[in-house]
Amino acid sequence: MTKRDFITVEDWTPEQVDALLALAVRIKRGEVSGGLERKVMAMVFMDPSLRTRTSFETAMFLHGGHAIVLEPGKSSWSLETEAGAVMDGATVEHIKDAARVLGRYADVVGVRSFPRGGDWASVRDDRIVRDFARFCEKPVINMESTRRHPCQQLADALTLRERLGDPRGKRFVLMWAWHPKALPTAVPASAALAAAHQGMEIVIARPEGYELDPDDTALIRKIAQERGGEFVHIMNDPDEALVGADVVYVKSWGAVKQFGRPEEEALMRQGLRDWRLTAPRLKSTRGGGATVMHCLPVRRNVEIDDAVLDGPTSAVVDEAENRLHVQRALLLELLR
Repeated sequence: MTKRDFITVEDWTPEQVDALLALAVRIKRGEVSGGLERKVMAMVFMDPSLRTRTSFETAMFLHGGHAIVLEPGKSSWSLETEAGAVMDGATVEHIKDAARVLGRYADVVGVRSFPRGGDWASVRDDRIVRDFARFCEKPVINMESTRRHPCQQLADALTLRERLGDPRGKRFVLMWAWHPKALPTAVPASAALAAAHQGMEIVIARPEGYELDPDDTALIRKIAQERGGEFVHIMNDPDEALVGADVVYVKSWGAVKQFGRPEEEALMRQGLRDWRLTAPRLKSTRGGGATVMHCLPVRRNVEIDDAVLDGPTSAVVDEAENRLHVQRALLLELLR
């Protein structure tokens, strides 16, 4: 049998992505119902979730299906992810066996797995979610991995269209923010890719040393150019980057070159707490009213000030709601 996975958005053609977004719009308007009767989704959460779990469970319910949540090491056996491992330690079940079994029980499987340390060269290939897809006979959805959060990317793309009408040529600023710890690059890379797919002018503002993975940066530039947009990379000045912005997407991420060395990375972020979106900074955007986006959860008054998050241009709740609609479209596309 053949199957179709959703590991990254770029695995799908631009036309297929546009069709998904168009279906999500119809779903959000209430024009589509049913389609997943007697279908089952199994979700494997190796890391915490609020929006992803709730939105997928709701999506399956709304279309007549059923969702099962598994938390390895909590509600299910701890998983071994290394090939050829001698399993005489803490892990109980190999990912190969879990993926094969879930493929017999469920019609679609979702997997969330954040990076676990080590060096960037060894974790950047998203091996856990890709291994799950390799061993599972049913479609596998990436619910966030080391390098990508494709469901968030779809929701961001839909939000950009709703807020801007035609996003082409509008300025999208991805702004790094201080955070108490180093976070994965999956969301910021995916957000910039969402803007690139919309043909926007993309600016990345981050402190020195906080570059995204070079391959991701190259892909953002390539897709932006193919879709009629432009990529401009500003090194380390958030105030300059925000001038004339139509959208500001705030997100923290860790220094890739210091990945696996948290003590050294922590030293790098010392003195960078001023990297947050404030009301005065928002005034420098186009008309002082750029759309503000964040994937949530957000550290209030650390990444973004209350006045901005609760202000009239904040789209963070709409963005979160759109996770539900794009995932409903995705499930219908994969399973119907």
